Amino acid sequence: MIRDITIGQYFAGDSPLHRCDARMKLALTFAFMIVIFVCGNFFSLGLIALAALALALLSRVPGGMLLRSLRPIVMLVVFTSVLNLLYTTDENTHALLQIPLHFRGWVITVTREGAFTAIFTTVRILCLLLVSSLLTYTTTPSMLTAGLEHLLKPLAKLRVPVAAFAMMMTLALRFVPTLVEETDRIMNAQKSRGSNLETGSLLQRVKAFVPVLVPLFISAFRRAAELANAMESRCYTGTNERTGMKQLRLRARDYIALSAVLLLLGGVVTLNVFFGKIV
Repeated sequence: MIRDITIGQYFAGDSPLHRCDARMKLALTFAFMIVIFVCGNFFSLGLIALAALALALLSRVPGGMLLRSLRPIVMLVVFTSVLNLLYTTDENTHALLQIPLHFRGWVITVTREGAFTAIFTTVRILCLLLVSSLLTYTTTPSMLTAGLEHLLKPLAKLRVPVAAFAMMMTLALRFVPTLVEETDRIMNAQKSRGSNLETGSLLQRVKAFVPVLVPLFISAFRRAAELANAMESRCYTGTNERTGMKQLRLRARDYIALSAVLLLLGGVVTLNVFFGKIV
């Protein structure tokens, strides 16, 4: 499960998504997430799912990597789906299935509205994670920093340290894969010494993870100190007047991507008007 966490990883490539401007990708990713929650029926939901799949194909990221990024939330998706199936009940719902239990006369009722909500929740979560994963898969940490800094530049007039904030966010995202790899290495080392991390009661498992967390924190602080020394030796000050080695420029493909997202939003709104909302 630790190896399945792919947040912050970059996949080198030359796809249309890789070549897009980092600022446009950040803005359109946020806009796409908003569009996901605008859809209100299965037609608009299907349009969103097709758009997410099309982005995955355009990115040319291997399917195995994309599936691995979705695997950590499988339990969350199953849990939320079950809750929606069982607890979406009121006087206006329509029962699809009733399962009597031989315990105090309890009856499990699955309603049509609960099934619709479970499907919508599942697809929305999967699309959200897929789109956010594509952002980090197709954008280097340095470009993410530059894009985020440019988008937040108006806040500098309010004396907000935009450059430092953008660097902090990007470094946190960048070091997620490193900490995941370090955690896996420490766990394997502890297992080779006889530690039992996968069996026993909950309290026993928590105690077994203490020898993992202590060296992990020490390693994280050591890496942070080394990174701080490296940045200071390169005269990094975190001011907003720094220049970048690569200048960000909006090109025709970025405006095409913007038009595509706007068309997607228009399509979702149109489908909601014609077919109504069911959630």
